[in-house]
Amino acid sequence: MPLAELTLSAAALFCGLATGLVFGFAVVVMPGIGTLHDREFLRSFQVIDRVIQDNNPLFIIVWLGSAVLLIAAAVLNARLFAGTDRWLLFAATAIYLFGMQLPTIVVNVPLNNRLQAQDLDALDQDAVRTERMKFERRWNQWNRFRTVTGLVTTAMLLLVLA
Repeated sequence: MPLAELTLSAAALFCGLATGLVFGFAVVVMPGIGTLHDREFLRSFQVIDRVIQDNNPLFIIVWLGSAVLLIAAAVLNARLFAGTDRWLLFAATAIYLFGMQLPTIVVNVPLNNRLQAQDLDALDQDAVRTERMKFERRWNQWNRFRTVTGLVTTAMLLLVLA
């Protein structure tokens, strides 16, 4: 298998895995912990996010690898594809970088970091409720956006591969 095709296949796989992660958060994790009381909700998210923040190697490989492989696939395949396939590949790359990676960096990670900095035991119930209100809705909105853009990207990559 030529390097360009192998890179495109790996990019589709890694983008699909990263999308699966945000999809899992959207349909299972956040609705599940969303049923908890405020302090337990925030603490649960802190614990889940700590796994990622502690530089989980598999997470880092998939998350960063998806972006790197997608950019590499676009560059390596730019001359090989024409017309619709080239357009789909470049559009998928832009959608993924600006719709999945950028919101993660600009919105979700800062929200995660802000929550990680909170000493929940030191906050009274009103402060805990306020923290949840500042966090949950915005995080979920942007995660749903990331999920949709990840799904669109992965579908576009699969079309190019077909």
